[in-house]
Amino acid sequence: MDVDVRAINEKIERESAFIDILTLEMNKVIVGQKQMIESLLIGLLGNGHILLEGVPGLAKTLAINTLSKAVQGSFSRVQFTPDLLPADVVGTMIYNMQKNSFEIKKGPIFANFVLADEINRAPAKVQSALLEAMQERQTTIGDTTFKLDEPFLVMATQNPVEQEGTYPLPEAQVDRFMLKVIIDYPKLLDEQIIMRQNLSGGFAKVNPVISVDEIIRAREVVNEVYMDEKIEKYILDIIFATRYPEKYNLADLKDLISFGASPRGSINLAKAAKCYAFIKRRGYVIPEDVRAVVFDVLRHRIGITYEAEAENVTSVEIINLIINEVEVP
Repeated sequence: MDVDVRAINEKIERESAFIDILTLEMNKVIVGQKQMIESLLIGLLGNGHILLEGVPGLAKTLAINTLSKAVQGSFSRVQFTPDLLPADVVGTMIYNMQKNSFEIKKGPIFANFVLADEINRAPAKVQSALLEAMQERQTTIGDTTFKLDEPFLVMATQNPVEQEGTYPLPEAQVDRFMLKVIIDYPKLLDEQIIMRQNLSGGFAKVNPVISVDEIIRAREVVNEVYMDEKIEKYILDIIFATRYPEKYNLADLKDLISFGASPRGSINLAKAAKCYAFIKRRGYVIPEDVRAVVFDVLRHRIGITYEAEAENVTSVEIINLIINEVEVP
């Protein structure tokens, strides 16, 4: 199959021009946190959801709110608490006395950008209601099923510090997130700017710079990013090394991994690599794109054993060992 990479490259360069404008607009409010902004863009372009983990006060809520303003999309926030009910997220049937009938009142899930704040505080029922929305892009109230708006991006946050009153997310739900991003504290100079901005009494106004329709078109263009068979093989080698490490010269990892990445891992790794190439305004995927997104795509898809926990080995260290061992095309 002959692929005109140069033509694709020119098209991607033309179509991805909005990325710079969108990033500039978000940088008006979000200082530093380059990786978080990139991850949000990958989720937006790759039609995936994002799980953010970081201590309170690192602008997680602010980031998705800023993105929704820059993209002209609707935004809603759900603060997850132990007493939350599924109806609080998806909506419910309400009795109308004048009309003597039940009416549907839609919940906050009906938005382009949904922030699920502290998702691990909600009980399993609520998480499963959110799961249907994330996976099927639809939700059911009573006996009516509604399609959700496009684009639909769930950004869930969880606080790694507090364990009391939290419900760990089941593996099946964690697997639904395209990326799990760990956010760290800002650098000293960035924090100085943040401090000044807040003390000066307000943020710069974020203007809508791109429409929802343009995002949907950009997603179609992302699919056209060229991925060579060698890169596909590279992605599959990384995934298979999480399942059968002994076949990749990594026999030591066998006792540390309880389960490897699912096929959803390989799909999302390929998709995220294409999105990353698009963000970097390139029409083809290179190994560096895969390496740039591999930690966020796989850190929550590898189960570690008790032995690994006893030796303080994390999934990130396992990915690191795999990346260093698997042959780069």
